[in-house]
Amino acid sequence: MNPPIDVVTGAFSYSGRFVAAELLERGRGVRTLTNHPKPGDPLADRIPAQPLDFEDDAALVAALTGADTLYNTYWVRAPKVGVPHTIAVDNTKRLIDAARRAGIRRIVHTSIANPTASRLSYYRGKAELEQAVQSSGLSYAIVRPTLLFGEGDVLINNIAWLLRHLPVFGIPGDGRYRLQPMHVRDHAALLVETGLESSDRVVDSAGPDIFTFEELVHLLRRAMGLHTVVLHMPPALAMLGATVAGRLTGDMMLTRDELDDLMRDILISHEAPRGRTRLSDWLRTNADTLGRVYASEVARHHQRPLKPTSEAA
Repeated sequence: MNPPIDVVTGAFSYSGRFVAAELLERGRGVRTLTNHPKPGDPLADRIPAQPLDFEDDAALVAALTGADTLYNTYWVRAPKVGVPHTIAVDNTKRLIDAARRAGIRRIVHTSIANPTASRLSYYRGKAELEQAVQSSGLSYAIVRPTLLFGEGDVLINNIAWLLRHLPVFGIPGDGRYRLQPMHVRDHAALLVETGLESSDRVVDSAGPDIFTFEELVHLLRRAMGLHTVVLHMPPALAMLGATVAGRLTGDMMLTRDELDDLMRDILISHEAPRGRTRLSDWLRTNADTLGRVYASEVARHHQRPLKPTSEAA
């Protein structure tokens, strides 16, 4: 008998790549919807790819027909380099409707921790899509990650990159706002585990440790054996530095909305942690390579797509 087939959006992107690999390891078949195919990716010859074209409803339905579960990681990080969050919401609703019409058994949707804790458009969009998934009539799991780390992550890698390349690193404000990193492989395993279930679930994806931002910066600095001066500065000055660094790298390093949300102390879970990998343990074997190469958001998601859309997470 042929194995069950699942569809993963962005199987050659960040979290989607680990979800696809986890499914393949469990003997599942995988298709992907993506606008950034990578023929050289190790998984490329095992995963049929079709465009993630939100303007072609019939093609979306056809790509999803015959599949068991849709693992949706599609999103855009910020309107400046992608499309507005309102468009990302509309696109995702079209994908959800196509899944329903295609007879998908279950949808596993990637949201964000504490989606109603912020009034900014990123979180408003995430909260609206949770409602769309819950009202779709499909069996569902909504997984809410805090902050992902591991091979290919952006935030922690680029903090490390700045620590390696700058003589001074500025911490916005008091640095006491907290983060709860979740390893991307643990996150992918949680997504797949919830996908194999049948009951509706909303679950946080968070690791075993909580750090203040200042603790995180010093943990990275020590692990890499650096002597970068770390000091506190007003958020506006830190934002100016991030803007200058973004222009130098040709990327969008940080938005003001992202900084505001970070300082609101909402990148943590209020549930028992489901991740097992501790960042401090991971750093023991990865500190030498962490931050050696800048992880560009623009290069990853917004250069030469097949269609004018984006995929993230």
